[in-house]
Amino acid sequence: MVKIDPDLLEIMVCPVSHAPLQQVGDFLVSTDSATRLRYPIKDGIPVMLEEEAEEMSPDDWKSALEAE
Repeated sequence: MVKIDPDLLEIMVCPVSHAPLQQVGDFLVSTDSATRLRYPIKDGIPVMLEEEAEEMSPDDWKSALEAE
């Protein structure tokens, strides 16, 4: 797992909801409970495209954010 620079992560937001993001493994997870989107990190590069995002189930989203 490649760790995203904390300074970069601090300014990045979900392109759909504009909510802050948290890194969870190889994904950046939106903190917006309405969308519950996660974006993949491929070869160390966040793929912040709406069409690449995956909607997480409410339980998976909550567990992911609590784990970090």
